[in-house]
Amino acid sequence: MLTLLVGWLLFAQFGSKKKTVKGSYAAVNDTSSNKQFRIAYFEMDSVAANFVLAKEFKTDVQVKEDAMNTEMEGLSKNLQQKYNFYQNKAQAGSLSQAESEAASMELKKMDDDMKIRKQQLDQEYNDFVLRRQNEIKNKIKDFMKEYNKEKSYTYIFSDDPGLFYYQDTVYNITGDVVRGLNEFYKSKKK
Repeated sequence: MLTLLVGWLLFAQFGSKKKTVKGSYAAVNDTSSNKQFRIAYFEMDSVAANFVLAKEFKTDVQVKEDAMNTEMEGLSKNLQQKYNFYQNKAQAGSLSQAESEAASMELKKMDDDMKIRKQQLDQEYNDFVLRRQNEIKNKIKDFMKEYNKEKSYTYIFSDDPGLFYYQDTVYNITGDVVRGLNEFYKSKKK
């Protein structure tokens, strides 16, 4: 899908310009802005590994996952203990029919409550992850606007692994992006 988008953008960029063909080369003249068409890219996996906010995000996600797992394990353990308690009473013969039915209802309610809590935790987790991912994307976009004021690229792409099969490393701005993002984030954080 991204390839189609890039193709369309390139077609739109070059398709509306006056073209002059000499030999096998085509010259593109943009008379409206006299601006050179420039594309750069940065490697998203490097940004994810080195951008301070992305590292904080990974840590926060792990903490949230651990807290969720701990809570669910606690609920599951309580349910198992209650089940074992009633099971032992039943085997000892000290559980009446009415108590057995009440125990069954209590265990079912505990199980239902646990499932509801799991759904709530999953929803909170998904909301948290989405909110934080959008925060990171917005920080990158904000930085790119500032960065590009000086660099004047027409397009800046993020290269996710496996998306492009060849890149000329001359146009790789990953180092600048990582350094700049960290400085930009630190200045906004203060």
